[in-house]
Amino acid sequence: MDSQHAPLAPGFRNGGVSYWYRDAGGVPSPGERLPGPRSADVCIVGAGFTGLWTAYYLKRARPDLDIVVLEKEFPGYGASGRNGGWVVGEVAGSHQRYARRHGRAAAIALQREMFSTIDEIIRVAKDEGIEAGLLKSGVLYVARNQAQLVRLHKHVKRLREWGWTGEDVTLDADGRVTVEGAVGAAWSPHCARVQPAALVQGLARAVRALGVEVYERTPVLRIRPRSSVSPAAAATPYGTVAAEYVLRATEGFTPDLEGHHRDWLPMNSSMIVTTPLPAETWEDIGWDGGELLGDMAHYYIYAQRTADGRIAFGGRGKPYRYGSRVDGSGRTHPDTVDALWRALAGMFPTAASVSASVSVAHAWSGVLGVPRDWCSTVTLDHRTGLGHAGGYTGTGVATSNLAGRTLRDLLLKRDTSLTRMPWVGWKARHWEPEPLRWLGVQTTYALYRAADAHERASTSRRTSPLALVADAITGH
Repeated sequence: MDSQHAPLAPGFRNGGVSYWYRDAGGVPSPGERLPGPRSADVCIVGAGFTGLWTAYYLKRARPDLDIVVLEKEFPGYGASGRNGGWVVGEVAGSHQRYARRHGRAAAIALQREMFSTIDEIIRVAKDEGIEAGLLKSGVLYVARNQAQLVRLHKHVKRLREWGWTGEDVTLDADGRVTVEGAVGAAWSPHCARVQPAALVQGLARAVRALGVEVYERTPVLRIRPRSSVSPAAAATPYGTVAAEYVLRATEGFTPDLEGHHRDWLPMNSSMIVTTPLPAETWEDIGWDGGELLGDMAHYYIYAQRTADGRIAFGGRGKPYRYGSRVDGSGRTHPDTVDALWRALAGMFPTAASVSASVSVAHAWSGVLGVPRDWCSTVTLDHRTGLGHAGGYTGTGVATSNLAGRTLRDLLLKRDTSLTRMPWVGWKARHWEPEPLRWLGVQTTYALYRAADAHERASTSRRTSPLALVADAITGH
């Protein structure tokens, strides 16, 4: 088997949204478009996790609210249906940055709220009869060289400084997964495995059952704030929805909206999923607990053992397209497919051996929203009637649920522990204009790739200076 090129299974698919939809029975049939101009109490732009959770909690709290959701394609078309299936209880942003503005206690409170969010998602899925393979199996981070091991220990120490206890994260991983070259690992129980397309489609059904109108194939072109003579509004090719509040939940697709091109950078992330592994290969690898798996590389990976016995394996691939463009179909460059396969084979050589007969069944890509300071936000301005949430930098499956509950409390003018969290009202500066934006991202990730190669070839315990330069560029 040529280790440089990914072996492609008969029926291999590239794009077509994601394997998760293939596993769930296919992409849903086209839904109803907005039939014309409309008024509502609340208009939500985007039917991914953020928009749907917000609609769900608002309607549960106030059944009388008239809520309209506008979606460019179908619910879960974006990152909500393409991610790695991690419901991870990690703060989407910097503890240090939040603490500098709001204090250490506030940053720790946000972290503890993220832990409980995992259980909240599991609770709602159970209550609403959503079968999404949710398994609270924890997350395992492995180090595969000495520099990564030092970073792993520093990472755990830093987490404990920000409210994590010995029960929340441990350096004793108990040999849960056999990863080639692993020299250390840390484990946390605060993560659940999920089939994300099943969860987002189930949530869309629950929202509709509550009486929320979800219009598909209805792109929003621009959003208008409330004025002294007119309500807030979302304009589409099929009519304008006027509402007391318009909430933007567009994450990586935000640059497509008029006036928001440089708010968040659409970071591309790619995945492959294998054919099912033979039983004897799983015996060699282990992974019996269904833990989520990541590493301590700079150009890091994320993976899961799927419920049907495959490995779903992701990484950044080609992280950014010039001009903040987004490829809607999710088609992935063959070089990225090959790179992900090589990374998978490096971690699990028995899975990539000729005898295992494992190949790549599906590849896809999606975009996540990255603010310039990498800190997420939930914001609502009662004066303009506009609000938004996002910028999750890859942790959105869980964080979007907390955002939805927070937007509910903000809109209903409740003074709660959620509305006092440090990410509420958070503002970041805009990304640089092109070509600086493209050059910055390309340079950063080239440095991270080179740093990983340098650390693999070295016995040094020091992080590569190349990575430190990249961190300086990104502001990490």
